[in-house]
Amino acid sequence: MDAQKIGLVAGGGSFPLLFAAEAKKAGREVYVVGLNDITSKDIEQYAAGVFWTRLGNIGGPLTYLREQGVKKAVMIGNVSHINIFGGVLPDLRAAKLLFKLRDRKANAIFAAVAEEFKADGIELVNSATLLEHLLIKPGLLAGRKPGDDVMKTAAYGWKAAKTLSALDIGLTVVLRDQTVVAAEGLEGTDECIKRAGEILKRLGKGHPMTVVKVARPGQDMRFDLPVAGAATLRVMAAAGADTLVLEAGKTLILGMEEFLAAAKDTGITVLGAEDSTFAV
Repeated sequence: MDAQKIGLVAGGGSFPLLFAAEAKKAGREVYVVGLNDITSKDIEQYAAGVFWTRLGNIGGPLTYLREQGVKKAVMIGNVSHINIFGGVLPDLRAAKLLFKLRDRKANAIFAAVAEEFKADGIELVNSATLLEHLLIKPGLLAGRKPGDDVMKTAAYGWKAAKTLSALDIGLTVVLRDQTVVAAEGLEGTDECIKRAGEILKRLGKGHPMTVVKVARPGQDMRFDLPVAGAATLRVMAAAGADTLVLEAGKTLILGMEEFLAAAKDTGITVLGAEDSTFAV
């Protein structure tokens, strides 16, 4: 087994591209399992090889990675929940996996997939591997130091987001004056923020709004880490939100330089937080 080889099970969005680019820069051979109509074709420029498959196929990708001598892999990127609800034809191995699940929540699915990989001698590792420098740190990352009112709103939002994430509903809440205006569902963070802006506009209410995004309690660092990027800051500015609170150590910033530039341009405050940040 070549220690320089690493497998990448790539979903949608820019996260898989970022990982593949960093891995290639670090001298790693990246063998990609790409999902048809979900994974960007741009992934090919960073890969030593790509196995394109449909969502729901487990046996084929595992055979491919084994044949390439891959012993460690990461699973990164978005897979729309709507795909999980319907239109997916599982192979026999995936069908057996789904049959054994205690529920269809993300953590249960990911944990079962990890066991399938382990059975084939492939370890799924921390999805922040090679990207540790992009994990947000505790403290003020951009903008002005939040005042007492904003911190009280953020503390309430932290509790609300942690509760929702524990129920596998979403990771993000948008608030004004310690009131949750919108909570993330299937639509994702940016659409949740847009919806909050539309609600306040209809009510004739404006600034300010605070956005809080957290990891799940007991977050498995191998799967589904929270991410944020410049696009979210621009959506916030358009919606009338001026403070973004992200969980430190568990949230990846996609494109740090662009993110910081967008924070400066929009004047948005970005705070890395932990449970202790809001301890009384």
